[in-house]
Amino acid sequence: MEKKINDALNQIRPFLQRDGGDIEFVEYTDDNIVKVRLQGHCAGCPGAQMTIKGVVERILKESYPEIAGVEAVN
Repeated sequence: MEKKINDALNQIRPFLQRDGGDIEFVEYTDDNIVKVRLQGHCAGCPGAQMTIKGVVERILKESYPEIAGVEAVN
């Protein structure tokens, strides 16, 4: 599952990088939560939570319905 998540994040990554940010996969928990860390300009951005829920979570859940959610960690 971690490879699938990383493959999906690699598709999202160019959109974040063009704004000076990036995303790092941290963990896939036993309760099907994907934990990620935003980097660069995305870290601490006022729109970071919207990016996590509205973009990253939506794409991951559409691709892999077993994913319960996505959370950002520091």
